[in-house]
Amino acid sequence: MQHYFATCPRGLESVLERELAALGARDAARVDGGVRFAGDLALCYAANLESRVASRILWQVAHAPYRTDRDIYETVHSLDWGSWFPVELSIRVDVSAIRAPVRSLEFVTLRIKDAVCDVFRAADGRRPDVDTRSPDVRIQAFLSATHVTLYLDTSGEPLFKRGYRSSPGDAPLRENLAAGILALTGWKPDTPLLDPMCGSGTLLCEAAMIELDRAPGLTRSFGFERLSTFEAGLWTRLQDAARARIRKPETSVIHGSDRYGEALKLARANLAALGAEDYVTLKQADVLEMPAPAPSGIIVTNPPYGVRLQDQQSLAELYPQLGDALKKKYAGWTAYIFTADLRLPKLIGLSPSRRTPLFNGALECRLFEFRMVAGSMRKKP
Repeated sequence: MQHYFATCPRGLESVLERELAALGARDAARVDGGVRFAGDLALCYAANLESRVASRILWQVAHAPYRTDRDIYETVHSLDWGSWFPVELSIRVDVSAIRAPVRSLEFVTLRIKDAVCDVFRAADGRRPDVDTRSPDVRIQAFLSATHVTLYLDTSGEPLFKRGYRSSPGDAPLRENLAAGILALTGWKPDTPLLDPMCGSGTLLCEAAMIELDRAPGLTRSFGFERLSTFEAGLWTRLQDAARARIRKPETSVIHGSDRYGEALKLARANLAALGAEDYVTLKQADVLEMPAPAPSGIIVTNPPYGVRLQDQQSLAELYPQLGDALKKKYAGWTAYIFTADLRLPKLIGLSPSRRTPLFNGALECRLFEFRMVAGSMRKKP
């Protein structure tokens, strides 16, 4: 039984915990920014392959008390790094901390790197190269006030890099944040879904993968494949099982639109990279004018908030019109609007039934829920 830590965008810890539990994780426990859990090697591989919300899956290799940077060095130096990866692979060390009694995280990072290299040098006279841009192996350390925890990153590139994005477009959502937003809406693949301001289509791509039951990590590589502990046969079996379950729905319930043709080109290219272009209906249209594609369903969108529309006054004019359009055209639908513009409920003129704090990187945002019931929800002047 090994111990792991899965990181995720802040606000999605509960979604990630449910995901990992469904994969068979044991002793899952939420903390700010991620979930601790336990399991075997197969679970580690499956979490990388299947998690739609995690950013990284970190394998805990040590947890020890410390008082000084010398204690941290000794803990790192006591580990058999050569049993996890060969000296030929390049490394990168990252350190994060909360209330740690150290003067410099940069100095601690250097001490950890030196300890790892000293272990290899003592064993065979060579040391691994350091590559901060594209390392073969990523080593992560977390310092609390009293303990250091060391991890090997089993993901490599962050898990939100699915491999389908042809271009980030404007104001991109990270893919795992988009997947988490879809999970928070409660959307299921048999329910009509609309993103009326889809941009480069990240929400649509994540929805399409859910509809097709396609594992998000199916076409990319992972850090664990470079480790000496890698079991190729186990990994091949997990990949084969994931490919075998991909479904091809007869009808599409996912719809996307944008007023800009260039944005739709990006969305089409991203969907095509997934092989999902036949399962999402795209059209060039203005959200204020287009009719609902079904009597009921879920709207989920990430409208501009001072990025695609630079002028705040333009947004102040757009939001009331958006509220009117939702009220008139989408009775019976539930709308979820993800934004960093916290003025939105006031300007849109509708009362949110729920507001969920989320973070897009360091940017504090909200996911607002509006239940569009004819004759209600309108705020009184």
